[in-house]
Amino acid sequence: MAKKSQSYWGLVWKQFKKNSLAMGALFVVGFLIFIAFGANIIANNKPIYCVYKGEIYFPAFKDYAVNLGFASWQGEFANVNWKELNYESSIFPIIPYKSSGVDLSNPIAEPSFEHILGTDETGRDVLAGLVEGASISLSIGLVSMGVALLLGIVLGCLAGYYGGWVDIILSRLIEVVITFPSFFLIITIAAIYESSIWLVMIAIGLTGWTGIARFTRGEFLRVRNQEFVVASQALGFSDLRIIFKHILPNALAPVLISAAFGIASAILTESSLSFLGFGVPPTQVTWGSILAGARGSTYAWWLAIFPGLMVFITVTAYNLLGEGIRDALDPKLKT
Repeated sequence: MAKKSQSYWGLVWKQFKKNSLAMGALFVVGFLIFIAFGANIIANNKPIYCVYKGEIYFPAFKDYAVNLGFASWQGEFANVNWKELNYESSIFPIIPYKSSGVDLSNPIAEPSFEHILGTDETGRDVLAGLVEGASISLSIGLVSMGVALLLGIVLGCLAGYYGGWVDIILSRLIEVVITFPSFFLIITIAAIYESSIWLVMIAIGLTGWTGIARFTRGEFLRVRNQEFVVASQALGFSDLRIIFKHILPNALAPVLISAAFGIASAILTESSLSFLGFGVPPTQVTWGSILAGARGSTYAWWLAIFPGLMVFITVTAYNLLGEGIRDALDPKLKT
């Protein structure tokens, strides 16, 4: 009986699984994504479930809607200390603190049973801040790379497919953007305008698309003269259909590699900006902002080690993931 042929992406996954470091990085990234999506349930000063005055509430879940602006706390819950309410029954998160919860009576506290990783200069729990930071890092990485992918793929497709004067103009544009010192450009933008996490995301995306555009252009130049493209043109298909349905799926491999490295770079850039005070607003807790607190409290080693370790692990995981994808897509390594 003939063995069933495996798809291209099936072969890529089979090759990827042979790389133990890449698989470990994939699990680390998956764990960080789980932490990011479950941040409100993992670290919160509100109960996950409670029965109060005969009514059942799910305050930690409602917090998601409140944070997104779709709901608000009203009545007696508007400014209440959830830990002081007399519940009939309740279940609190594993970390019963919110990253923004200020406790001025307990600043710069060393790691203890109450605060496992200690507190910062305003008494905010560091472990809760690391959990919240995972969510911020994932958001910045995905959104900024989404912006970069959109710009890079569209401009790279146009340059590689049409060639000629279109390629010349777009290639010169790519070269001009590459010459700008992107990190200092982002600092300038953040200094001029009000600090905002969305501003940071868009700024990183607008300065990080050039590599993706060059990869996409190169793949289009390689693929556009192949038989299936010529046949599509002979059949009268529109340029948009040929570009996005026929050529682009065959040119995505290098883009995936660039995106993985780009997410790591975006996270590192945001951490650096927050450390320097040019990133997200002061009330927003990120790994970089926790690191910045270590500058004013040099003896508070926990403010430097734990967030620094999280940045190191996350950036290393994405880099190893990118290398694993690159090796799995390399035809010379396939057996």
